[in-house]
Amino acid sequence: MADYSLVSIWQLAAPIERVWEIIYDSAAWPEWWPYVASVEELERGNAAGLGAVRRYTWKSRLPYRLAFELEVTRVERPFWLEGRTRGDLRGKGLWHLQSIDGTTRVRYEWSVTTTKTWMNLLAPLARPVFTWNHHAVMRAGGRGLADRLGVPLVYAGPERR
Repeated sequence: MADYSLVSIWQLAAPIERVWEIIYDSAAWPEWWPYVASVEELERGNAAGLGAVRRYTWKSRLPYRLAFELEVTRVERPFWLEGRTRGDLRGKGLWHLQSIDGTTRVRYEWSVTTTKTWMNLLAPLARPVFTWNHHAVMRAGGRGLADRLGVPLVYAGPERR
């Protein structure tokens, strides 16, 4: 299996509460995030959403799709949202939102292992392409979120070091 640890940043000229609401409502992601093919609720979770399980199907810039279930394991409104995945990708995703100078900075950490045989076989050579694809999908999400909010997107891309 191939491991990936990817960090993406979105910075939007919007208040943190507005950004949180749209990210938190992942059932609506297909309405504004071009590469989210579908989201299906499997378990509701508690009042804050903790324990909720959804199945996500993602398209990509490349000719393949990925599907996985994500269980919400942490909800600290409006700063932290974390989940554990199983399916085509196994691992965890962590959203961290911060207010910075009148904008909201969204940092997304994606630490996963691929479970598809063909991806694992190609990983030694295709890792840069898979990483590029992830960042393209995330940039499109940042643009879609900014459009949904009707605000400027200050930055969308990999974390700058």
